[in-house]
Amino acid sequence: MTRSLRLATVVAAASLVSLVAASEASACGGTFCDTGPTAMPVDQSGENIIFHIGPDQVEAHIQIQYDPDTTAEAFAWLIPVSAMPEFEVGSQLLFDATLNGSVPSYGMFQQSDSCGQDVNLGGEDDVGGTTGQEDAGSTGTGGEQPNVYQTTVGAFDIAVLDGGTVDSIMQWLGDNGYQQDPNAAPIIEQYLGEGFMFVAMKLSNDADIGEIHPIVIRYGGTEPCVPIRLTSIAALEDMDIRVFFYQDGRTVPVNYRHVLVNPLMIDWFNNADNYKEVISLAVDADQANGHAFVTEYAGPSLVVNTFQIYSPAWNGDVFTNYVDSPVGVIEELTTQGLISCDPIFDADCSYNHPLLQPILAEFIPVPAGVTALDFYGCLSCYAADIDLVAWDAAAFAAAIDERIVVPANTAKALVEGNTYLTRMYTTISPSEMNEDPIFRINSTLPDVPNVRFATQTTHCNDTATVVLPDGREVFFANGLNPVWPDFPDEMPWVEDVDQEGMAENAPLINLVDNTELINSLLDEHNAQEQAKIPDLFESGCYCSSNGDDQHHWLFGFAA
Repeated sequence: MTRSLRLATVVAAASLVSLVAASEASACGGTFCDTGPTAMPVDQSGENIIFHIGPDQVEAHIQIQYDPDTTAEAFAWLIPVSAMPEFEVGSQLLFDATLNGSVPSYGMFQQSDSCGQDVNLGGEDDVGGTTGQEDAGSTGTGGEQPNVYQTTVGAFDIAVLDGGTVDSIMQWLGDNGYQQDPNAAPIIEQYLGEGFMFVAMKLSNDADIGEIHPIVIRYGGTEPCVPIRLTSIAALEDMDIRVFFYQDGRTVPVNYRHVLVNPLMIDWFNNADNYKEVISLAVDADQANGHAFVTEYAGPSLVVNTFQIYSPAWNGDVFTNYVDSPVGVIEELTTQGLISCDPIFDADCSYNHPLLQPILAEFIPVPAGVTALDFYGCLSCYAADIDLVAWDAAAFAAAIDERIVVPANTAKALVEGNTYLTRMYTTISPSEMNEDPIFRINSTLPDVPNVRFATQTTHCNDTATVVLPDGREVFFANGLNPVWPDFPDEMPWVEDVDQEGMAENAPLINLVDNTELINSLLDEHNAQEQAKIPDLFESGCYCSSNGDDQHHWLFGFAA
């Protein structure tokens, strides 16, 4: 549920992120990790953010990833915002369904020419996948203190700091448990100069890592911005950033460029296992300059299945009936499809929502010496061991609603209320995190498929040809054990680089068009391969396929 904020003092913790409405002149911020003795438990190797741009408001769903091998005691964010935001618990299931539904996939359709005899392609079908998968000022002085507004949303305590100076904000953060990085002070000063306030967010004192969930932030504006400026303080090289937009048309970067990858650089024989390398080198190419995105999918949002994120059976109100004891609660959760916990048929309890287990652990903790399967499989059998102090029917019902039901309804409405989904991806290194990417809708641009198939034809003389989705043909003298070409250094990683700063709904304008060069280098490769077969054309074995071909499929994913 959305909570209002009240004036108070709140404990916070240890890192910075930002997400604000922005114009091209005023950017947003980023994330940094602790440099103190406690490691920051946020996985900085990648960020996933889902946006919806409304008429006068941006809705951002932020996925919070963490390292399970570290402690969450120091976990926190500081988020620069341009206006007082609203907060709501987000849905991890929305991220799972969106990622899975729009994942770029690379497939190989294999066939062989009919040569009057059976052809052995050298093995059985192989189906596999691989993952390749948002000016420094001086430190302020003076004692002006920020106003602090507090709320709790799901597992997080949230405070908004309005006003103050760099010194007073850093002092407040330190006094309330944040480990400070002095490199953050100039960036905080920059935001203060731009008139921003800050949201401080941390896990509640009684919350555990298992309770971490996405957060939804709504704020005034029409151009969403991905948080990266502060991220540079502790980010990894080539950090993955994926942004998703549920709209009625395609979305494009405003102040970053857009690139089209050279498909010849993808290793089609190995399920695009070099996908991240290709993207990283493409966005770092000439004229892309490390500030560019690739569109991985743009098309109908129907690729996202709402049945994976929502069930009409989910209902928290019913649990208010179990005032005296939670006996019967597991049966109700089973009826709603949220849990399967039968000691006779199950090896362990299956929790069909990522937040159900921590909710049960809070309100119906498993007693010592008993397994969760036995306990939750028969609460009445352990009635004497139930912790009735921990049980609170009203609070349990509220937790189910706030963390499961309401986020599911919000996610369902987002997907079903917007017919179009855009997925963009980039990798970016700390030295490149000096500008925060901004986005806008451009409904005039064409769809971009996320499923890409090539066709490999093995010829009668054991040569092969691979036809890519764009129609380019790659010839292999050794068609029985082909290896994807290691093209010369002149072969570019990017086919097109499109201009940033385009007018609303304007067509993309090429800064770089490498199509001619790519085709020329491909012709050279094919000629070199064909030269290895002197009688290639005279023998008649360089033939085309027909209806008697043998077909095989290879399929892989890049996410």
